[in-house]
Amino acid sequence: MTTYFYKVQTKYIFHCHLRIKIPEWYDNSILSHLYDTVEEIDIRYNSYYPGSYFNKINRNAGNFTEVDSQTIDIVKMADRISEFTEGVYDITIMPLIRLWGFYNERKSIPSKKEIDDARPYINYQDIKIQDNKVKISTGQEIITGSFLKAFAVDKLKEKMLDLGITDAIINAGGSTIMAINNDKHQSWKININHPDNKENLFQINISNRCFSTSEQSSYVEIDNKKFGHILNPATGYPSANKQIGLITDNCMTGDMLSTALFNEEGKSFLEKIKRYSQLYDTHIDGFLIDADDKIFFTPDFKSKYISKKISV
Repeated sequence: MTTYFYKVQTKYIFHCHLRIKIPEWYDNSILSHLYDTVEEIDIRYNSYYPGSYFNKINRNAGNFTEVDSQTIDIVKMADRISEFTEGVYDITIMPLIRLWGFYNERKSIPSKKEIDDARPYINYQDIKIQDNKVKISTGQEIITGSFLKAFAVDKLKEKMLDLGITDAIINAGGSTIMAINNDKHQSWKININHPDNKENLFQINISNRCFSTSEQSSYVEIDNKKFGHILNPATGYPSANKQIGLITDNCMTGDMLSTALFNEEGKSFLEKIKRYSQLYDTHIDGFLIDADDKIFFTPDFKSKYISKKISV
């Protein structure tokens, strides 16, 4: 059995620990260069970062804001996922997130009237692109949390390949993991844990693909009951599902879809994965754990990826 040696560095960014692992023979300056790329992305595109493109769009709501080509590409990709899910994925969901108390403590569940009052501001179709400019409607707010770290990991992969790095793994908070492999090191192993008790469910092998997972990992507690942070714009309420895991060619697709499909029932989840793969000539594998702990796998998932069956 061949033993591989790596150097690892971790930094806290995008509200998560982002860890990069590369072969030990690379100079530390390479890691510094890679994290410089990540920090530049944070400054340019994080909606919370003052002066970022998305922050400017939010502050200038009702008017067009000049942006760069990457921002246009991100908005178009988000629009694709929103169209595909008929608005269940929507990057203008921020008013609902604020309403549920994820940024200020609430003592009661939002009323139907409060939710109904917020929902008109959540509409991806109100995002307009005109040449190199983007506009949202007055009262709307874009949140970049569902895609920004995935965008950064995709850019890190591009940068690594440009530098000749063909054996590495990028782990952004455990929910966005990109495996980069070559003939000598053909895959990386990832443990999949149950979202409730964190016990191992199974282990997967991935190679030159991204593993994205969404789960109700962040909660607000109201009246002694926990409510997860993944909300359904159509209802205004949190989803009851527990976890989705997707394996895709790029992280942006995986992270956006894992959020977008979080509200689906098991059979509908499988049907939509198949339809998206056919529609956009790609191949996506994955699983969904519903509220009753039933796990739904895409047809090839178990045979292609599971290397160690623990609890399933």
